[in-house]
Amino acid sequence: MGRSYEGVAARYPAWPGPGFEEIVAKGSKRGCRNFIIACLLLLVTVAAGGAWLWQRTAGFSDRPIAGLQAGDSVVVASGDSFPGVLRKLRAAGVQDGKDLQWRALARHLDVANSLKVGEYALAPGITPRELLLDMRNGKVISYRFTIIEGWNIRQLRAALNVATPLRNETAALDDAALMKQLGHAGQHAEGRFLPETYVYSRGDSDVDVLKRAHAAMDKALEEAWQSRARDVPLQSAEEALILASIIEKETGLASERRQIAGVFARRLKLGIRLQTDPTVIYGIGSAYDGNIRRRDLQTDTPYNTYTRAGLPPTPIAMPGIDALRAAVNPAPGDALYFVALGDASRSHAFSATLAEHNAAVARYLQQLRRPPLPEEPLSEEKPLQ
Repeated sequence: MGRSYEGVAARYPAWPGPGFEEIVAKGSKRGCRNFIIACLLLLVTVAAGGAWLWQRTAGFSDRPIAGLQAGDSVVVASGDSFPGVLRKLRAAGVQDGKDLQWRALARHLDVANSLKVGEYALAPGITPRELLLDMRNGKVISYRFTIIEGWNIRQLRAALNVATPLRNETAALDDAALMKQLGHAGQHAEGRFLPETYVYSRGDSDVDVLKRAHAAMDKALEEAWQSRARDVPLQSAEEALILASIIEKETGLASERRQIAGVFARRLKLGIRLQTDPTVIYGIGSAYDGNIRRRDLQTDTPYNTYTRAGLPPTPIAMPGIDALRAAVNPAPGDALYFVALGDASRSHAFSATLAEHNAAVARYLQQLRRPPLPEEPLSEEKPLQ
């Protein structure tokens, strides 16, 4: 049904008449079309600009960063934003790329909200993409600290004090306070840390490394104790640790550990004193000057196994896994004595009787008096004086 505009025109003399709607409709359509065209042009312009920017960013992202030197790094700290990290990169000498390109690449790789705390290598040849992916995935620089088999607690702590960049939190503590901080108050520190290489990152402390080494020793000792021979003359895992530390100090040859363990096991069963020099040296402490004299063997200390029967009261060094296993699974045999051969092999002569042992000692002393061959170093062991 058509509309009548007569009443409207009569009431509103200025009313434009029935053609007005058609004019308005045409004008509205034209305006919408122009708006759509303008939006499309804007989108095309933005897309073109984005494509140009991404092309520039893509080329930048996979091009090795210039001017980097081996050892360069950047640290992402807790709370750092990506703009803050970018400023650190600039300060570290990274001049490649515009800030806008770095930010665009960070958004594309979802790095801006996924930064992991740590130290990252600015290695020669690394690209911006690889660097940002390292930061997203937490691929931080790793450092290593190695506890050497046979170290005592003094040597371990001295090495920790100079380890870089490991934070030192224990330098001012004595051994008792150190063990308390590690959560083992009252436990003697000697022998409690497994010789191994421990990986850490910048920001970690010596406490972190020691806790891991202590836990590793507990685990290794428990496993060794559970696998012990039935007739091993040891009453506890603690005694196994003590004996393993002596074995560790007596030989560096894997082939001899069980043999030496066998000698000590038979002596313990027969009630013969162990008479092992490393325990005497440990009892001398920091006063040891590299020589064991007869008076040292005759001076009684809790660690002098020439004057006291049985095992010393604590370990004397950090034994490795092989020494732990040897202590609880000694080799069978009848040897009750051993002495170094005194040659480059660093091995020992094993004897079942005192007469055989005295003859081996005489050969050892004669070997020490012989001028060494050009390629053969003198034995580090010292004769009694």
